[in-house]
Amino acid sequence: MAKADIGLIGLAVMGENLILNMESKGFTVACFNRTVSKVDNFINGRAKSKNIIGCKSIEELIENLKTPRKIMLMVKAGAAVDAFIEKLLPHLEDGDIIIDGGNSHFPDTMRRTELVESQGKLYIGTGVSGGEEGALRGPSIMPGGSPPAWEHVGPIFQAICAKTDDGDPCCDWVGENGAGHFVKMVHNGIEYGDMQMICETYQMMAEGLGMTNQQMHDCLAEWYEGELNSYLIEITRDILGYKDEDGNEVIDLILDTAGQKGTGKWTGIEALNLGQPLTLIGEAVFARCLSALKEQRVAASKVLSGPKPKFSGNKKAFINDLRQALYASKIISYAQGYQLMRAAAEEYSWNLNYGGIALMWRGGCIIRSVFLGKIKEAFDKNPDLENLLLDPFFKDAVEKAQPAWRRVVTTAVELGIPMPATSSALAFYDGYRHARLPANLLQAQRDYFGAHTYERVDKPRGEFFHTNWTGRGGITAASTYTA
Repeated sequence: MAKADIGLIGLAVMGENLILNMESKGFTVACFNRTVSKVDNFINGRAKSKNIIGCKSIEELIENLKTPRKIMLMVKAGAAVDAFIEKLLPHLEDGDIIIDGGNSHFPDTMRRTELVESQGKLYIGTGVSGGEEGALRGPSIMPGGSPPAWEHVGPIFQAICAKTDDGDPCCDWVGENGAGHFVKMVHNGIEYGDMQMICETYQMMAEGLGMTNQQMHDCLAEWYEGELNSYLIEITRDILGYKDEDGNEVIDLILDTAGQKGTGKWTGIEALNLGQPLTLIGEAVFARCLSALKEQRVAASKVLSGPKPKFSGNKKAFINDLRQALYASKIISYAQGYQLMRAAAEEYSWNLNYGGIALMWRGGCIIRSVFLGKIKEAFDKNPDLENLLLDPFFKDAVEKAQPAWRRVVTTAVELGIPMPATSSALAFYDGYRHARLPANLLQAQRDYFGAHTYERVDKPRGEFFHTNWTGRGGITAASTYTA
């Protein structure tokens, strides 16, 4: 058999499906797994009679690859990636390429790129989104790392990725070192926000409006035909209509404690590190944390009081309000995510193509939606756009939805139904549109107790002042810095 175009290590579901996807597009793939029995099972099962070479060792894998060798790791993020890099490097030649396709934290990818390049090899850290089905049929792929590697890997990735309705590949070069994994991290953070806002809408419908699962299913089916058309609305529609073999509505049988793998948390931490107000995604992460306190919540529900949800208004009109509030909040989620990417590009000297990123997310990935086409248009018109809210389309969309959005948040407070992501999105919008915020008082407080100084509205930016507020302090001020 001819040598393989690419090798892949890690035969879990994502790894197997990516191999089958590559082979279906005309590439020969060599595979290896640390538990060698998995190689045999795969070669004799799903890979039978296909152009896939099963290898029993790393040496055998490397022998079966065309040069420059391209080896993709689909293993658990963290120590396993470092261990395989260490095992691979002694066997590789200059110009060979190691690709990490897992959910690695971007600082690890930056460190690994530097290590691999220092030994004459090339490295790619790529986000892969779309889950099991996406890996098989076409995921969204977000590669970054050593720029010279792209010409060798690009044809494979752009062949196997999802395509937009216009046929554009949902994969393009993102940027240097950790840029690809950073963009995937932000994708996952936005995913957290989208999912939480849909869940809040579901709770309001069920608890506030007393809607049945079937009624909610029908409602989301209608929403899917409009501006909220997206993969997450599609699957939520299907979930709400799903019954098991005994006729039970499965959604009602699922325990209300959410898990997480860490990418949403990483997004929040990086937002704090870069001083960016990712309030909505932060609330989505904290909502999962709160859901995990199941026993505490059950106990608290017996002793803590609040209003009994009883909606007395026009249900049909309010359902329309919910649709508009969800749409407006979604715009805020993306606006915050893009603001974080812009800050990171400046911090890490990445040249990110923001419209191109929207195109990569247009198909294959979990947050795919028609909405992303509008984001691409916004950045195509103005590549230097500071915030999506300043684009005419999104500005008008939020303006139009604003009355409904405020009614939803007000009703949630009155009924005692938590909508943390939706309400924090509105609070961010109100904060962003205010020319003056109460931080002048905050700076006065800091200067009063810690002599931290402040700037003045009647003086140039960069000049700092201190007031002896009590008459007992001196004229010495603390040094000025932003942590």
